[in-house]
Amino acid sequence: MSLTAGLSIAKSALAAFSAETAVVSRNVASAGEDGYVRREANVVTQASGGTRVVSVGRAADRALLERLLSVSSSAAGQEAVLDSLNTLQRIIDDPEFGQSPAALVGDFQNAMLLYADAPHDLVRASSAIRSANDLVEALNNASDTVQQVRQTADADMAASVDRINSILAQFEEVNSAIIRGDNKSLEYSDQLDLRDRLLQELSQEMGIRTVRRTDDDIAIFTDGGVTLFEKTARDVSFQATEIYTPGTVGNAVYVDGVAVTGDNAVMPMRAGRLEGLAAVRDDHAVTFQMQLDEVARGLIEAFAEQDQSAVPALPDAAGLFTYAGGPAVPPAGTAITGLASQIVVNANVDPAQGGDVELLRDGAISNPGNAAYIYNSTGAAGFSDRLQQLVDALSQSRAFDPAAGALTDTSVSGFAGSSVSWLEETRRSADADASYQIAVRERASQALSHKTGVNVDEELSMLLELERSYEASARLMSAIDAMYAALLDAAR
Repeated sequence: MSLTAGLSIAKSALAAFSAETAVVSRNVASAGEDGYVRREANVVTQASGGTRVVSVGRAADRALLERLLSVSSSAAGQEAVLDSLNTLQRIIDDPEFGQSPAALVGDFQNAMLLYADAPHDLVRASSAIRSANDLVEALNNASDTVQQVRQTADADMAASVDRINSILAQFEEVNSAIIRGDNKSLEYSDQLDLRDRLLQELSQEMGIRTVRRTDDDIAIFTDGGVTLFEKTARDVSFQATEIYTPGTVGNAVYVDGVAVTGDNAVMPMRAGRLEGLAAVRDDHAVTFQMQLDEVARGLIEAFAEQDQSAVPALPDAAGLFTYAGGPAVPPAGTAITGLASQIVVNANVDPAQGGDVELLRDGAISNPGNAAYIYNSTGAAGFSDRLQQLVDALSQSRAFDPAAGALTDTSVSGFAGSSVSWLEETRRSADADASYQIAVRERASQALSHKTGVNVDEELSMLLELERSYEASARLMSAIDAMYAALLDAAR
């Protein structure tokens, strides 16, 4: 090997070691940076015998990244569902604390039993009416809470859509830079890191899958198959609803004009925060509202008054409990949307509203001027038949709408209890699913970090090796320099 060739090899080695040292130093400096992927200098041997760094690669793992995107979507969706169910559970409260409709149905039933034992006692009568008012207030408040949860979910859906559009706009800019970029540069690797972080952020909002194209291009689709990004970002649109009532139907989310949430979605999303919020707004909260409505309907039905004439001709009329559609009694076994928000204690029997509390014992609450609905025709102070009849009605099995998702043939108190059980079981199931998905997400994140992250000890060890190699090349250059000097001296 000539001295010139040796010098060229040594110089190329020094340049390569310098470039490798820069890459390793960058790895060490960025070790704690979120989403940073370890850089690797790709070194080749030249025909002349020297070496050079031809590119800077990333220790990326596409399979692990795709797995992390998938489980992140699932975990985010379950967390959104769990947060909303926890809100319902906290506000409705545990039955043992006496704040849930189920507990208040029991309290009201006890108050009615006490009144039935002493039908002449106006104090017990007033206590029963107060208990009835507590019960309807709890149903009204619970219904309001459900609608607040739905409205919050709707607002969060709007915020999620805004984040999605922002992420897609950034993704378009970064993806275009990558397609145009020089794959030898560190800046190019930084753009790839940023794109991966944007994908992870996007996967939190909605379930996605990606397709790799030539020139490091990426296309993004929802997990239902709708195009989110292909060369350009697609528009994700949603019209928020300002006020929610029990009958309100929330708007769908559209991706490039295709509905991805709601009953009419032909390519629905299956994961992500957006899907979880839509499930709360359109499914879980709606079902619980229906259960509250059925409790209210059961109370109106149980306390309805019948025509007491020898030949009954008048329809049943709402008695102690009534609503906006009173005095008509709701049809049996069919939920009426929003009934829990409408139910009230009939003013005719409520002393606080100027009513006569003894009508609860005597009848004709629905219409005090209509003798056909009077049960205590003699006006006896000790008349308890009607009160006992009402107590029995609370324990009597009746039909409930199967769509409510609770028991369909049980008493009012039994249905109210099954509603609380449904909510708690749904919340427990969501909690278990969320915990599992979060654990899977953590494991996937750790696996990806282990494969693509920076191990500072390994990088420092590599720096020492590069330093020794650099010193060896430097000594080779010194030796060649000495040889050149000797030759020049000999020539003189």
